[in-house]
Amino acid sequence: MRVFVTGATGFVGSAVVQELIAAGHQVLGLVRSDASAKLLSATGAEVHRGDIEDLDSLRSGAAMADGVIHTAFNHDFSKFQANCEADRKIITAMADVLVGSDRPLIITSGTGLLAGSGLVATEDAMPPAATRAMPRVASEEAAAAAVERGVRALVLRLPPSVHGDGDHGFIPALIGIARQKGVAAYVGEGLNRWPAVHRLDAARLYRLALEQGAGIGRYHAVDDQGIAMRDIAAIIGKHLNIPVVSKSPQEAAEHFGWIAHFAGFDNPSSSALTRQWLGWQPTQPGLIADLDRLQYFEI
Repeated sequence: MRVFVTGATGFVGSAVVQELIAAGHQVLGLVRSDASAKLLSATGAEVHRGDIEDLDSLRSGAAMADGVIHTAFNHDFSKFQANCEADRKIITAMADVLVGSDRPLIITSGTGLLAGSGLVATEDAMPPAATRAMPRVASEEAAAAAVERGVRALVLRLPPSVHGDGDHGFIPALIGIARQKGVAAYVGEGLNRWPAVHRLDAARLYRLALEQGAGIGRYHAVDDQGIAMRDIAAIIGKHLNIPVVSKSPQEAAEHFGWIAHFAGFDNPSSSALTRQWLGWQPTQPGLIADLDRLQYFEI
C-alpha cells in the first residue's frame, strides 16, 4: 500500500514510517521543513510538503494514498482546546477525499478519555458524559462523523506514556520537575495507574490496523495495563538520588504545574480486544524496565 503519514518525523510517526517500510509499504510523509524532508528521505519514504495547518496539502496527500495514518498533533498545552478543534478539521479534511473509497483513515486518540471511572478501560468503551466536554474528544467525534459519511475511519488510542528512545512526553516532564524540585513526587497514596506502550510496539499496531482493520474500529495501544504512579516516582527518585514523597491534591497542583491533572489521574486500560482482533503482541520493554535506564536521565 501507499500510505500517507502525518507527523512522519515525530516520535511516534517516525516509528510508524519505519514499520511500514520494513513491511513493504510505500510511505508518503507530510513534512514542513527542509530538515524534516532530509530526515524522511533518508528512510526511503517520499516527501509531501505541507503541514497540518494547510488543509489543502492534507487533502492532496490523502488523495494520493491507499490509506492514511494520522499521528500529528500540536501538543502546545497553552492552546490545547484550539489544537483539539484544529485536529477535528484536519481529520474532516482528509476524510473529504476518502468518502466511499474503502481506503482506511487511522486517527490518533488517547485512553485518557476513559479515565476516572475506576474501571479498566476497554476498546468498546466510549468517553463518559463528563469526558465529552474535554477538548481531546474532538478527534474521536471527527472519526465518528467520517464513518457516517462512508469513510473507513479507525481510532487508535495511545496511553499517556508512549516511551522509548527520544521520548519527550509526560515521563521526561516528570523527570524534569523532580530534578528541579529535588523530590520525585506522586499524588496521595500514588495508587493511580498509567497504562503505557513502547513506541515501536505502538508503530506495529498502527500497521496492523491499516492492514487488517478488524473489530469495531477502535484499538488500544496498551502494553502495561496500569502502573502505579508511586512506582514511576520510585524509579525517578532512584536515578536522580532524591527522596520520593507524597503530595496532597492541593500540593500537587503547585508541584506538578501544567502536568498536575495527568499526574493524578487513574487510567487502567486493556488491549485484550485489540490483541484478539489484530494479533498484536507487544515485544518491547515495559515502562518500568525502559525507565530504569540511564538514557532517560541524561541531560
